[in-house]
Amino acid sequence: MEVYSTIVTFFQNGGVFMFPIVVILALGVAIAAERWLYLTITKAKNKAVWNTVTPHLKAGNFAAALQVTSRSSAAIAQIMTYGLNRIRSARRREDVEQAMEESLMETLPRLEKRTHYLATFANMATLMGLLGTIIGLIDAFTAVSNANPAEKAELLSASISIGMNCTAFGLMVAIPLVLIHSLLQTKTTEIVDGLEMASVKFLNAITERPASDGSAAKSGDDAAHAPRPRRA
Repeated sequence: MEVYSTIVTFFQNGGVFMFPIVVILALGVAIAAERWLYLTITKAKNKAVWNTVTPHLKAGNFAAALQVTSRSSAAIAQIMTYGLNRIRSARRREDVEQAMEESLMETLPRLEKRTHYLATFANMATLMGLLGTIIGLIDAFTAVSNANPAEKAELLSASISIGMNCTAFGLMVAIPLVLIHSLLQTKTTEIVDGLEMASVKFLNAITERPASDGSAAKSGDDAAHAPRPRRA
């Protein structure tokens, strides 16, 4: 109960700018929770789709791989669907790679969506805290100028202590938001790196498979047309 009363007193002594900081805190927490949940689910879906599609790619069964990716809403499934559809009209690696890069460019905004707001909210919380403190100090000096000279020192120190509450609260909101923003950016980068690595493995699978089949066929033809040894 004592902790609760301390928090309430601290909030009341911070001034009116404590309320905008609370709103910023609520918006930041909501965005951070939504982004963390979305990125975690996206990473799990990408891993599941890749584990399902990999055996089909190794076997050269691109039709089965396309059935898996077309039914999934994962980011990696969309990228591979673009590539598999491109295989039907173009066999060159460059054409397939270009189609997958186009899909990756469409996926990136969804991964980075709203994350940059956290850095903005952190800056706003800090500035709101400073503004509240400055306005509080202005009011304090104005009140002290009209006070009894014997009470000026005590009144000024108390007013400054109260005015600092707004800055302290702004920093308490800004620091976690900056940390969460950094963690979300790191998580997003890991997902993007995983998508790029999966794209390279996918391209290697679809280009090496025909090459190996062609080499085998060529070896078979060479063996069939090789001159037979003469009998003695």
